[in-house]
Amino acid sequence: MVRTLQIIALFFALTLLSCSGNKEKEATESDEKVSEVKDDKPVEVKARLLEYTDFSYELISNGTIAALHKAGLRFQSQEIIRKIYVKNGDRVIKGQKIAELDKFRLEIASSQAKESLERAKLDLQDVLIGQGYSIGDTLNIPAEVMKIAKIRSNYEQSQTNYAVAHYNLDAATLYAPFDGIVANLIAKEFNQPGGEAFCTIIDNRSPEVVFNILENELPLMNISDKVIVSPFSQATYEVEGKVSEINPMIDKNGMVRIKAVVNNLDNKFYEGMNVKIRVQRLLGKQLVIPKSALVLRTNKKVVFTLKNNQANWVYVETAQENSDSYVVVDDGKLNVGDSIIYDGNINLAHESPVKSEDIPCHSALDAESPDNTLNTKK
Repeated sequence: MVRTLQIIALFFALTLLSCSGNKEKEATESDEKVSEVKDDKPVEVKARLLEYTDFSYELISNGTIAALHKAGLRFQSQEIIRKIYVKNGDRVIKGQKIAELDKFRLEIASSQAKESLERAKLDLQDVLIGQGYSIGDTLNIPAEVMKIAKIRSNYEQSQTNYAVAHYNLDAATLYAPFDGIVANLIAKEFNQPGGEAFCTIIDNRSPEVVFNILENELPLMNISDKVIVSPFSQATYEVEGKVSEINPMIDKNGMVRIKAVVNNLDNKFYEGMNVKIRVQRLLGKQLVIPKSALVLRTNKKVVFTLKNNQANWVYVETAQENSDSYVVVDDGKLNVGDSIIYDGNINLAHESPVKSEDIPCHSALDAESPDNTLNTKK
């Protein structure tokens, strides 16, 4: 009786296991069908044809704007400022009057110095006559005699005093030393100018861009290399320029100082402005892909190509890069004319179904043109 019950229990257990296995199999088959349905839905991507294009290698750095010519104008005396003819931001031309001091005392000093010089000339003449010479016959007067006569008459000292007084009078008026813009003008009329520069004249028509590069980047830099400069405050504004100077010395931080000259026709650049610099060197024709076309799979660089409405991944090696592109090593893995997926490729797998409206796949190209040269390696 007991044995019969054991046989019946074993039968029921086997029946339950069989039903459970069938359910799991049905669930698995159902999941596979769902997965197949998901996988069969094409992913929308964007692609472009791979071709040899001109590639510019870029060095990225930050720097500052410095005027090509810059002068701080100062008064030589502390007289009251009588008149200021300009203000900050005014554009001036060479020789234009900037400001002037009250010249009353300076004119008196110059006049007194001139009178002293005239008296010294008379005293000099008296000394020479006493030695038997005429002041009009200086060629025949021995140098030693003339020297002693000038000392006794105080002629040389009077001449120096007059030159200084005349210089101070002339320096009481400031003139622009070159074409430029007025900056840092703080002083006011009817006040003394103080010890600081009265103002600064800046020639910012063709300013310099001063920046640093790493020591190991120095071999990639040459005079006249193209640079693209944009202000931090207006990143969309760009101006081209050329490298004008490479300092032949490396500082303690392993940096090299570089200067480039740019045009400032729009007056967008100001003295001391912080800017971003891209130094570009044309490396000729290269196999170039957009940076967005490169993805990582198991820490390896992968590019997806579009062929027969499928994404096919290709392991690649890259060389130089710039702000938006990579140079692909030409090892035969990619060919000119391959359709490179550059958008929608983040979650793609090998042989994933895809569709692209901006470029035809290879099968379409081949069908339209059997001899299409884009499908042959350059």
